[in-house]
Amino acid sequence: MNIVSNLSNGRIVIPAAFRQQLDIQDGDQLIWSVRNGELVATTRRAQLAKAQALFQSFAPKGSPSVADELIAERRAAADSE
Repeated sequence: MNIVSNLSNGRIVIPAAFRQQLDIQDGDQLIWSVRNGELVATTRRAQLAKAQALFQSFAPKGSPSVADELIAERRAAADSE
């Protein structure tokens, strides 16, 4: 457990060990929320991975990705021109 102080301007410092563990780089944006009375910070990268996993769970097993299908369609259209 690490204890950090809230600075006078409302800023907090995320300990380096946490930043390294979560691969938080300078300039990364964090998404903050309050859950069950606790402050939770997640990276956009983590939220994106979570959303991708959610949508992937609805795709039929073994089906090609929608992105791959779109790319194939675009290539076929370009070849026929």
